Amino acid sequence: MSPSLTRLVRMLSAGFSNQQQAFDNPPLFAHILVTFRPLPQLAPGSLLLEQSYAIDPATPYRIRVLRAECRDGGLAIENQALRDEQRFWGAVNDEAKRAAISADDLLPLEGCTYLVREQGDGFVGEVEPGCRCLVERKGRTAYLVSSFSLRPGRMETIDRGHDPETHEQLWGALAGCFEFSQTHDYSEEIPASWLEAFQG
Repeated sequence: MSPSLTRLVRMLSAGFSNQQQAFDNPPLFAHILVTFRPLPQLAPGSLLLEQSYAIDPATPYRIRVLRAECRDGGLAIENQALRDEQRFWGAVNDEAKRAAISADDLLPLEGCTYLVREQGDGFVGEVEPGCRCLVERKGRTAYLVSSFSLRPGRMETIDRGHDPETHEQLWGALAGCFEFSQTHDYSEEIPASWLEAFQG
């Protein structure tokens, strides 16, 4: 499984934008930037994720530390929040801020792990079952239903929030998935020690 993990981390270590989709369908899709950068000081497979609107990239609406790993014969991406996350806003473009992130800053998010499998020349993943990945948005608690598809140079995502009791959809994609094209490649930032650990 280790070659698959190496390939997943390499493909994720990138920047993405849905600029074309946003320009083609402005009422339905905001222009969003998604960036993943390796965090060499943390456990192998740890990536900083920032998602922001292109008009305000310094104020991400989602910042997480992901950890890609082999689990139960497959692949998984663990989701972790950051304590006092505003300290790290903009860290995807600030090496000193990225380097300041330590294991003590990480807060595990129960029920929010993505289960990932290879498909064709890429990967697909979805939040683990059980409706336990709870998020606060617009003053309401919802459980997250989320999936992604990753291909060379491309990524598609879809996120929806549902009421924990009625299962009614409260927010999220109504017009289909977000379609991102790769704009940056950060795979050269993956430390050699990770690659050795993946092979082990």
